[in-house]
Amino acid sequence: MTEQQGKVYLVGAGPGDVAYLTVKAYHLLAVAQVLVYDALVDEQLLGCVSSDCLKVDVGKRGGKPSTPQADINNLLVKFCQQGQLVVRLKSGDPFIFGRCTSEIEALKAAGCEFEVVPGISSATAAPLLAGIPITDPVMSRCFAVLTAHEVEVLDWEALSRLDTLIILMGGKNLADIVHQLLRRGRSHLTPIAIIRWAGTPSQQIWTGQLGNILAQTAGLSLSPVVIVIGEVVGLRNYLQPEKISLENSTTPMSSNLPLTGKTILVTRSSGQSSQFSDRLAAFGATVIEMPALEIGPPSSWEELDQAIANLSNFNWLILTSTNGVDYFFDRLNSQGKDTRALAGVKIAVVGEKTSQSLKQRGLQPDFIPPNFVADSLVENFPETLQGKKILFPRVESGGREILVKELSAKGAEVIEVAAYQSCCPTSIPPAAELALKNRTIDVITFASSKTGQFFYQLVEQIFPNNITNILEGVCIASIGPQTSKTCQTLFGRVDVEAEEYTLDGLTQAIINWSS
Repeated sequence: MTEQQGKVYLVGAGPGDVAYLTVKAYHLLAVAQVLVYDALVDEQLLGCVSSDCLKVDVGKRGGKPSTPQADINNLLVKFCQQGQLVVRLKSGDPFIFGRCTSEIEALKAAGCEFEVVPGISSATAAPLLAGIPITDPVMSRCFAVLTAHEVEVLDWEALSRLDTLIILMGGKNLADIVHQLLRRGRSHLTPIAIIRWAGTPSQQIWTGQLGNILAQTAGLSLSPVVIVIGEVVGLRNYLQPEKISLENSTTPMSSNLPLTGKTILVTRSSGQSSQFSDRLAAFGATVIEMPALEIGPPSSWEELDQAIANLSNFNWLILTSTNGVDYFFDRLNSQGKDTRALAGVKIAVVGEKTSQSLKQRGLQPDFIPPNFVADSLVENFPETLQGKKILFPRVESGGREILVKELSAKGAEVIEVAAYQSCCPTSIPPAAELALKNRTIDVITFASSKTGQFFYQLVEQIFPNNITNILEGVCIASIGPQTSKTCQTLFGRVDVEAEEYTLDGLTQAIINWSS
């Protein structure tokens, strides 16, 4: 039997926040068997790996004990030769002061397969997040990126003549950098910006001039920082959004967004689209996803298949979720039928997303209740229900019974069939567990009663009898009245409820709460 071949990926982690991780890097973290990471890698990124991934901290920080480079090289070779998929996670971009050369040489010498995955470098990201362009048709026709670990070996005569300098790892040597530039003729009025912890919620920015920046930053810890020197720093005053203070700030350029600085845990179905998370992120939130619901086929297709075989006997088809739409039509197709089988059958849907899902199948709903909830469907049904035969494909167990009771009370014959089933996942993603444990979550969203119930089960498994403390100070946000009732029962409160029972409505409700 052939042994599994290992591979090492040297991956750029970007400047900090998980939002600046490349898609390829994110996918590699999800499948990594071993993670070897640096000190400046954001803790959120460690939550992107699976719970059984071996995490090895080899961080190097000035003035603190560091793992020798030779030991790091040996670790990468060892894990690769064991057949492991290894992610060597480096802050920023691996090839910009990332010490890749010796690691690659060691891997090549040992015959190990490897690949370098680019990342966003803080050299370009930090100025951008501070609102500073590094090039300009008039003020900056060129720029240089340098590390200030060894100030004395740099050619300051040449560097002082360049329009813009971007200096990494220079906080400890700021005084020497200023001295070298002033000594070579740069004006004491030359603008300078110090950007600390760029791309994270802890970002801080100091702006000044070569002549006064040392006084501004005296006694402060300036690590990790990116230093920008040149006339383009002055453009920050003109390029910042109007709502942002132009004084030295502790927030990124995007801080005028209403959810900036908020960490939101999104509970959703496993495999579901992340459009809701994208909405929240677009408003500045840091989003952590926690699938709290797994959807699968029913225990038996018999009842649904029988209903599909007799579709012409029904007057109405009612669909109350995207899952109902997907499983019903997929099963319809598997039985050798298509939407033509629904000729003469009217379709009612509950919810905007359900309607959109139906339209993607090339069908327009005949009726959508005005309030996006099942109760509203009966109250506003467009024709008399007496004598109508209704097909209702639904979740196998645990759904609300009120809709069927009310339809039946109006004289309709409702045939319920299991189209899918929902169950609780077996585990919480590491990023979500870490955020709950560290109490870094500001808001938890629930878009259905089931996600609330299964979230409660999952958290109770990990933090038994401690859910009240875990959620202390956390805003519980619900999409609508029925979900709110569940949250009230489980958590004793609901802090935010959407006025319009949609994901857009829930987003707006969270924004209103945050403002």
